[in-house]
Amino acid sequence: MTDDRIRMTGLRDKIMSAEDASNLICDGMIVATSGFTPSGYPKAVPLALTKRAETLDRFSITLITGASVGDEIDGALTRSGLIKKRFPYQTHNDIRDEINSGRILFQDVHLSHLPQYLKSGFYGNVDVAIVEALAITKEGGIIPTTSVGISPTAIQLAQKVIVEINTSQPMTLEGMHDIYFQQRPPHGKPIPIMHPGDRIGTIYIPCDPNKIEAIVFTDIKDGARQFSSIDEKSFIISGYIMEFLNHEVKMGRLPKNLLPLQSGVGCVANAVLGGLVHSNFYNLTCYSEVIQDSMLDLIDSGKVIVASGSALTPSKEGYDRLYKNLEKYASFVVLRPQEISNSPEVIRRLGVIAMNTAIEIDMYGHVNSTNIMGSKMMNGIGGSGDYTRNAYLSFFSTPSTAMNGDISSIVPMVSHVDHTEHDVMIVVTEQGLADLRGTSPTERAMKIIDNCAHPDYKHMLKDYMVRASTGKNKHEPHLIEEALSWHHRFMQTGTMKIK
Repeated sequence: MTDDRIRMTGLRDKIMSAEDASNLICDGMIVATSGFTPSGYPKAVPLALTKRAETLDRFSITLITGASVGDEIDGALTRSGLIKKRFPYQTHNDIRDEINSGRILFQDVHLSHLPQYLKSGFYGNVDVAIVEALAITKEGGIIPTTSVGISPTAIQLAQKVIVEINTSQPMTLEGMHDIYFQQRPPHGKPIPIMHPGDRIGTIYIPCDPNKIEAIVFTDIKDGARQFSSIDEKSFIISGYIMEFLNHEVKMGRLPKNLLPLQSGVGCVANAVLGGLVHSNFYNLTCYSEVIQDSMLDLIDSGKVIVASGSALTPSKEGYDRLYKNLEKYASFVVLRPQEISNSPEVIRRLGVIAMNTAIEIDMYGHVNSTNIMGSKMMNGIGGSGDYTRNAYLSFFSTPSTAMNGDISSIVPMVSHVDHTEHDVMIVVTEQGLADLRGTSPTERAMKIIDNCAHPDYKHMLKDYMVRASTGKNKHEPHLIEEALSWHHRFMQTGTMKIK
């Protein structure tokens, strides 16, 4: 086992317990880890770190990951009070609560930007990188497991590297990765990806062996994300998008096999990709962040010829299915660093069709995807901005209402803006689809209200639009105080409806 997993014999004397490895991390350090939504993240060393915290009076770190990670990091470290500051994305209830209470400082960052920010020293020097690995090569290169994320950048920048060899990860994963480094300006070069399946790097992360201070063996499995089953609204939303894509092919604006697809994480995203399984589209390609259950369905159906991402992120059932047929799926999948999977340059060149989800959308097409009622952080912008701004077609979908119908997801003005009207092309709810291309703000408003708003709120939105349009400025008319009152009304009464 050791020979296969640590092929550089000189590193085998670095094997130690997770407890001993955790002693390399000191108060005030900046710690970067592997992991991406949430897969391929270290588990044993963070758990050992929480035990140390029980005996220390004051101990905190700045934590930087590729995206969200599992309970062993965002949960356990939060509950132990170890995290002082966090970048750039999270999905765990415990850390979310601490962020919203102000006890953990958090900056939401576009995922494609983070590696360059780190290389440029914007956040300080990375003291320790903790990365999960499948194995270490004869040259000291680190072979990732189920994600890449910021691992190459973390290893490159860190003064010390702790490697967790996870023996629960099958060796069949070797060869799935494509590691390519971007240089800092002014030395950056074009990324030579012309097709989602192009391989341009190595299957391992280069690493100076002298940096590796500890190697820890573990068999703790990824904490699989549990998706809810595809509900009726998500199914209907998927149907509208399939109908739209067929129309675009008929009009000659898309090829018969579409363009590379990107889809966000979650039930709606799974439903949208799932709709393609029963469609008449073949030879599809994907250039995305995550490989979810529906992508396995597409591969099994023979619809997809390549799926490029930064992580394998299936459900628990999806993991079982993935590992039972890993050799097959591995031949379709390429896992890249997030600065490549989310690169605006590549997304624009390939003409990616971006499909992401919203918390709320206003009638002019601005999207809030991060903050409930403008101030309660949910997860973060993730990679949705990377894809939306640079997509050939950009979709945002959401159910038309939330909180059992007490909140309209279509509002006069969003309480927080993540994606502006300039980048949002198509809005979809279970009520319908609004194609916003080539429309003025007032035209967009009527399309979104007519096609996407729930009937319980449609008359309120139209009334607002009519009254706002009587003012002097008619390009994008607003009644600012009244627009804000939609959100105030819910905070005061628990519903947006006028009773």
